[in-house]
Amino acid sequence: MGARRCRRRTRTDRADAHRPDRERTRVNRRIALDGAGALARLGLAAVWLISGAIKVADPDQFYGAVRAYQLFGGSVSSVLAAVIPFLELALGLLLVLGLGVRLVAVLSGLLLLAYIAGVAQSWARGLTIDCGCFGGGGQVAAGQTHYGTEILRDIGFLVLAAWLTWRPRTPLSLDGLFTRRTRSLGEA
Repeated sequence: MGARRCRRRTRTDRADAHRPDRERTRVNRRIALDGAGALARLGLAAVWLISGAIKVADPDQFYGAVRAYQLFGGSVSSVLAAVIPFLELALGLLLVLGLGVRLVAVLSGLLLLAYIAGVAQSWARGLTIDCGCFGGGGQVAAGQTHYGTEILRDIGFLVLAAWLTWRPRTPLSLDGLFTRRTRSLGEA
């Protein structure tokens, strides 16, 4: 019988032995990030759809909420009160579909920054209003303002928009479907 050869394990061999664990970790990380992205996308979509639907259901109340900020004249307030609910519904629908996610996330972020600025200026000026973000709006009693929590809530929504700007591809989205289809056509 021939002599058995013993081979000394090298550093590369040891690294190769751990590759399956590294690959599994990488796959698990990608799955977690994809899941977080899908939750961010659908969560922000729900915010816009609910907010927009409430405003569309009672346009006079939303007009009163816009006027309460005392930033614009009647004609500008009328245009904003007419456009914002449908903008929110469009953003929500596009996020549900997962279509143009990065652009929609950027637009969402800009709208949220405008909302944060509006609430902050109301607080700084001592106005006693409800933000009108999810219905309501207009003048309230002095102790019934919630500016701090409204700003924190909107910052939370802004974090979702930032996440989707950074990582727009999520599972179950039309963007992902079109990307896969384009790649497969390019390989053919």
